[in-house]
Amino acid sequence: MKVVLENVTKIFPSRDKKAGGEVVAVNNFNFEIPDGKLIGLLGPSGCGKSTTLYMISGLQKLSSGHIYFGEEDVSDLSPENRGVGLVFQNYALYPHMTVKQNIMFPLENLKGSDKLSKEERIERAREAARLVQIDELLERKPSELSGGQQQRVAIARALVKMPKVLLLDEPLSNLDARLRLQTREEIRRIQRETKITTVFVTHDQEEAMSISDMIVVMKLGVIQQIGAPQDVYDNPTNLFVAKFLGTPPINVFNGEVKNGKLYIGKDAVMDVKLEDKKVFVGIRPEGFILNPNGVLTNDLLSVEVMGRDVSIVSSNPASANPTIRSIIDADSKIDRDAKTISFDIKPNKIFLFDAETEERIYF
Repeated sequence: MKVVLENVTKIFPSRDKKAGGEVVAVNNFNFEIPDGKLIGLLGPSGCGKSTTLYMISGLQKLSSGHIYFGEEDVSDLSPENRGVGLVFQNYALYPHMTVKQNIMFPLENLKGSDKLSKEERIERAREAARLVQIDELLERKPSELSGGQQQRVAIARALVKMPKVLLLDEPLSNLDARLRLQTREEIRRIQRETKITTVFVTHDQEEAMSISDMIVVMKLGVIQQIGAPQDVYDNPTNLFVAKFLGTPPINVFNGEVKNGKLYIGKDAVMDVKLEDKKVFVGIRPEGFILNPNGVLTNDLLSVEVMGRDVSIVSSNPASANPTIRSIIDADSKIDRDAKTISFDIKPNKIFLFDAETEERIYF
C-alpha cells in the first residue's frame, strides 16, 4: 500500500496559556512512501516524528494537508477504519491475557463480512506467532516473557489484522543492546516476508540506517533530507544531518577558505575553488589517513584499540568539539608517546558547510 503525505501540518496550542501562541509539531510534510518499503522517520526528541506516525494512524488529526492510502484520502477516516497496525514503545500488552489472547484481541470485534469464527481467529493468531517465532509461547502470560519476547507479541498483534500499513513507534528503545540488534533484524525479516508498507520511528540513527529502505531526517517538524541511508550518510544536505548520522559522530572544525585553499587552523588541508569565506568543515572518523607528513596535525590524547580498528583521540584548537576521533586500521603503527599526530584526509569524507546557514557547500 502506497502512502502519500501531502502538505501535512500539525499545530498544537501552546502549553503556556499566558503566553498564548501555537506549537508547530509538523510543518508542511510532503513524502510518498512506496508500496512494500520500510521507511525510517529519524530525528531527535521533539522533532515531530511520532506525531507524523500518529497522524498516519489516525490517532492525531491533521491541522491541514492530506494523507492518502493508495488513491484513497484517509485524512478524516477513523483509526479503526484505516487498516493500520500500530506497535507502541511500551508494548501495551494485557497482563491478564495469554500471548494467544493478546494476539487474537484485535480480531474479536470484527463485524460483518470481516467477522471470523473462533477457529479462524486462533489460526490467524498462530500464523502471526509463527511469523515472529513465538509460537511455543502462546499459553504464557506477558509477565513470563523477556522484553524481546513481549515486543514480538506486540508485533504479532499488529500483524494479525493483516494491516495495509504497519507503524512502529520506537519499538526497540526498552530493550538492551543485544536484544535491540536481534529484534531489529527480526523486524526487517518480517517486513520483507510480509511486504507490508512499514513506517519505523526512532531517534537511533544506527537502527534507522540498518533496516530502512529510505530514511527521513527531521528537525523541529521540518524534513531535512530524504534518501537511501547510505546516500544520506555520504551526502548530507546540511550540518545537522551530517552531525546526526554516524557513530562515532562526524568531526566538525571551524575552517576558512582563503586564496583557493581550505584551512583548518594554520593547516592548509586541500585546494578548493571557492571564494574566501568562513566555513564549518566536517570530516568523518573514517576519513583520516595516518601520515607523519600529513596535511592536518592534531595533539595526540590517546589511542583506543577496538579489535579490527583503532580509534585515535586527538584535539585541535580549530575543532568545534573537545576531542576528535579518527578511525584507522588496527595494523597501523602509531607512536603512542608522540605529542602530535598527522593525517591526510580522504576527499570523499570531508564536507564543507556555510558558517551562517549551515547548508552544504559543494566543491
